[in-house]
Amino acid sequence: MSLVRAEHRDGLAILTLDNAPANCYSYEMMQALDAAVLAARFDPEVHVIVLESSGAKFFCAGADISMLQGADPYFKYNFCLHANETLMRLEQTPKLVIAAIEGHCVGGGLEVAMAADLRIARAGSGKCGLPEVKLGVLPGTGGTQRLVRIVGKAKAIELMAEGDTFDFARAGELGLFNQVWEEDSEGFRARVLAYAKGFTPPHAASRAVGLIKRACQTGAELGLQDALALERELQQRLFEGEDAREGLAAYNEKRKPAFSGR
Repeated sequence: MSLVRAEHRDGLAILTLDNAPANCYSYEMMQALDAAVLAARFDPEVHVIVLESSGAKFFCAGADISMLQGADPYFKYNFCLHANETLMRLEQTPKLVIAAIEGHCVGGGLEVAMAADLRIARAGSGKCGLPEVKLGVLPGTGGTQRLVRIVGKAKAIELMAEGDTFDFARAGELGLFNQVWEEDSEGFRARVLAYAKGFTPPHAASRAVGLIKRACQTGAELGLQDALALERELQQRLFEGEDAREGLAAYNEKRKPAFSGR
């Protein structure tokens, strides 16, 4: 059984972390996630990626600590390198990625979630945080870099240096989670999938959504002049596509557009 189950339907790629009991990730899980992300990237019928977990107790408790304890430093370095590459592939794929967080989302699990574009959590279902300092290490799967970019440098240092975990309501207040929903488990998943479908054709110009993501993810790391040049190039790609023609025509004809994602 795969450690990452992938289901493609209704314009969505639903990727499920599946490693009971805590969905801890290993090199094998990251390989499976890497393959699933690439499959979704290359599938023209996939417009949005939803990243979820099996079970309601843990979204992901991070890396498999027992595995790391028994591994040599050479393996650990390459394990972290591959995990970084996998999450960057998720982050750079020009399709919207939504993390549906139900259950504890701590350590490397939060690092995985931070590589998504939007994070939606079920209220009261768990804790989150980056407590790696209490193991004598730092968040090594992008945590130090992505948390700074999400909540700001001073707050990120505080959260990682203290190493405390906190509830999802606090994560929402910090801007770490985009939305925190009061739902039961079944209702939460249904609502997330319905929300994700709102970014697929014909409801939304999914290609424009994906390139907005690319402009933000890449442009944020560039100087303003280079970022504006990137924005112009991505805009030109959209002008050459079907959705821009449809959107402009629908506006002028005072009708609702029917987007194709092309």
